[in-house]
Amino acid sequence: MSASRRTYRRNILWNAALIHRLSGIGLAIFLPLHFLVLGLAIEGAGRLNGFLRLTQMPAVEFAEAGLIFLLVVHFLGGLRLLAIENLPWFGGQKWIATAIAAVSGCAAFVFLVRVL
Repeated sequence: MSASRRTYRRNILWNAALIHRLSGIGLAIFLPLHFLVLGLAIEGAGRLNGFLRLTQMPAVEFAEAGLIFLLVVHFLGGLRLLAIENLPWFGGQKWIATAIAAVSGCAAFVFLVRVL
């Protein structure tokens, strides 16, 4: 593929769309694990507490921060897409996409600081 055919990948809005899709896939992968934990809660407090002890490991806490990032970037990216579809186009779309990534990163960082 020539360099001129790949220049669209440098566009912030193309990357925002890619991140939105990948975050949706990541959340869809997480969802069955979430349902498993809910099932453990229904089965009894002992099994749930055994599983929740695992969530205190640092690797799991970092993964939770990644989950927070995925949730925020997917939510705000979805709001941006709704605005694109229902409001007139304006020139600040690249700024909004960049701000969404920054807010998502800040939310994940604040979560990590509070947990650690």
